[in-house]
Amino acid sequence: MAIPIERTRNFCIIAHIDHGKSTLADRLIEFTDTIDERRMKDQVLDRMDLERERGITIKAQAVRMIYEARDGQEYLLNLIDTPGHVDFAYEVSRSLKACEGALLLVDAAQGVEAQTIANLYLAVENDLEIIPVLNKIDLPAQRSDEVLDELAQILGVTENETLRVSAKTGEGVEELLEAVVARIPPPDGDLDAPLAALIFDSHYDTYRGVVSYVRVFDGAIAPGRKVVTMSNGKKYEIGDVGVFSPDMIKLDELSAGQVGYAILGMKEVALSRVGDTITDAERPREHPLAAYKRMTPMVFCGLYTADGENFSDLRSSLDKLALNDSALNYEQESSEALGFGFRCGFLGLLHMEIVIERLEREYGMELISTSPSVVYRVTTTDGTVKMIDNPGRFPERTLVTKIEEPFVEAEVITPASYMSPLIELSKKRRGELVNMEYLTSNRVNLRFHLPLSEIIYDYYDQLKSISRGYASLDYHIKEFRESDLVKVDILINKERADALSFLCHRSVAQQRGRKVVEKLRSTIPRHLFQIPIQAAIGGTVIARENISALRKDVTAKCYGGDITRKRKLLERQKKGKARMRSIGRVEVPQEAFLAVLEVDRDSKG
Repeated sequence: MAIPIERTRNFCIIAHIDHGKSTLADRLIEFTDTIDERRMKDQVLDRMDLERERGITIKAQAVRMIYEARDGQEYLLNLIDTPGHVDFAYEVSRSLKACEGALLLVDAAQGVEAQTIANLYLAVENDLEIIPVLNKIDLPAQRSDEVLDELAQILGVTENETLRVSAKTGEGVEELLEAVVARIPPPDGDLDAPLAALIFDSHYDTYRGVVSYVRVFDGAIAPGRKVVTMSNGKKYEIGDVGVFSPDMIKLDELSAGQVGYAILGMKEVALSRVGDTITDAERPREHPLAAYKRMTPMVFCGLYTADGENFSDLRSSLDKLALNDSALNYEQESSEALGFGFRCGFLGLLHMEIVIERLEREYGMELISTSPSVVYRVTTTDGTVKMIDNPGRFPERTLVTKIEEPFVEAEVITPASYMSPLIELSKKRRGELVNMEYLTSNRVNLRFHLPLSEIIYDYYDQLKSISRGYASLDYHIKEFRESDLVKVDILINKERADALSFLCHRSVAQQRGRKVVEKLRSTIPRHLFQIPIQAAIGGTVIARENISALRKDVTAKCYGGDITRKRKLLERQKKGKARMRSIGRVEVPQEAFLAVLEVDRDSKG
């Protein structure tokens, strides 16, 4: 017998990274007997090896559970386990739109952290019923009373409203399920209204094509029906629909209030856009469920193969990976030093690391990645606005009237004893403190405005090092601001090496330029003529090193005779070197380019 919409509960788990979301999901699945004991394993919803090894959730996962409550009724629980890292905040925001409630999970030892607050704000914006849950109460280092005080000040909840659980041992899980049934409202939905289903995620199946994760708000979706995606107006015929339990189980239809999957016959994940609305082709809905927002990559890097002959394999691997990761953007580019490759855009640095590791592990690629950079907004003299993600595409400085870089609003939650050194760290990265708020007598929330280019390298590592692991970071893109940015060109034997050019703030240009030319001097082999290596901003040289010439002893064959014989040979050699210097070409080895990348990364330290 089908469970009515009144006994359906759609909810997700939101938390800071490493607060136990996936472990709690395991206990809920176990307690509701969704998976039999033989098939149960840790992190059952984390399908990728990388997720299991790193202990983080990268892709949101849905699971359908049947729970028999203490009132004797069966309830249909649709759980969405969301990522916790800031790079995947967009995925979290779309998952929240598929729910009516959220479990706000807080580590009883670590307390409220930056991403906890960020996810809380997302849940409040979506008008969700929030159930605060204190996890890891079994730990010897837990400090439940202090954390409950933090939650009371932030959420305004009483101690009785906060549930205490141990996702590891299962303590308190039944009370949590009862709270889900009692406190999260059932979904609103009209079976007779035009179809409205929200796509909140997708993956690619080799045999079935794109599998779209959907939440049906109104109407019903069933195989054979003609539907249209409202972001692009494309029409499809529904192949299969079903639910995740957690494996895919085929159903006759998904009706209002339910969460599951739909196969529309798409061949590209890019067409199944997260946040898109599916509606009936014959009786369409007037407005989409949510304002569709395209995912914007903020961090870019170049990917090249260690062996240039494998370029076509890299293209094929990226094509396949993009089918399972719609946030990945890439386009072909070429480098003088590394040959043909791809310029790839990512949501953040962790997203970049995950993609590169998957390419190397799942597709056997040996990759060289350039230093990550951000996208800049450049206004030229004719009023054209260009988005530049590669220094090689930067227009001539005389044609530029304004350069803007992305700034983020960063929240750092830290014990008060580490506040001063963390403020100092942010100021060194061109940041400004805009607000400081004490959460408790010993916990402070610092809000900074920082250039994105200054935090994508090792800002997080430095923050954790200074605070001994106690500080946490969350950030979101706030705006583009005009900055005094310059393009530093590297000239080798007076020829510009575009592959080595970089963009940076004028205040650090000379320091970085000097490090680059010094590194090149030690890695480029000597030639028969002197090689000048220069770093320049426009026509102004800001750093220079020389690679001295190899000298052949042309007088070795002279065993005697007049000194004029030797002078004649030396004069001929001098003229030859002058001619060679003017027409000679310097080959920059790949090792030199890689050494410059290391300098680029180190200079951000």
